[in-house]
Amino acid sequence: MRDTTVDDIANLLRGRIHRGELSPGDRLPAERELAADLVVGRITLRGALARLQAEGYLEARRGATGGNFVTGLDKPYERWLRRMRENLVDLDDLIEYRLAVERRSAKLASVRADATDLERMSAAIERLDAAAGAEAFRQADSEFHTALAEASGSPRLIAAVDEARGELFAPTDQLRYNTHIEETRAEHAAIFKAVSERDAEAAAAAVETHIENTRRELLEMLASGDPT
Repeated sequence: MRDTTVDDIANLLRGRIHRGELSPGDRLPAERELAADLVVGRITLRGALARLQAEGYLEARRGATGGNFVTGLDKPYERWLRRMRENLVDLDDLIEYRLAVERRSAKLASVRADATDLERMSAAIERLDAAAGAEAFRQADSEFHTALAEASGSPRLIAAVDEARGELFAPTDQLRYNTHIEETRAEHAAIFKAVSERDAEAAAAAVETHIENTRRELLEMLASGDPT
């Protein structure tokens, strides 16, 4: 088994930000706590944090209330959009990968989800409905997809879903959040309904509808040229 590298930890934390698990303004745990949580040495962790600071994901603040904080994400988001705009084949491949792993995950969840899994998904949907802004919505969205993946009971699928979603970048922009909020809420509700009714085919179809709409929205956003 190979040692965990700076790249591994940077990718893991970057993925959490992309998925919305960490939002602008969030403070990361102290180094000692975060290193223990990630089961990694502090030197490796510091290298990963320094990389994410250089990329514009984190900013270090000094003092009693200091630490590593998630930035407003403007620069990394613009850079991600530019990279996707220059390589639409890569974006298409990411979406196809996400379709493959999340459709299978939803099918298994329909069979294997227990009461706790369903409660977690239901609670995430309630938070989606109550979300008053883009950051709260991103976090609730991430909680729902994580709960759905974990209900599959497959550690490899859970890791694959995390990877697939982490390579995309949940929009941080309030305008885009407002534009698609009701459609996204309805899509999550349809996925949950199918899983709770133990309808594996309907769950997979609902996931596919949701991800294909994500593809359409991303392509529309990239075609608009905003932001650059």
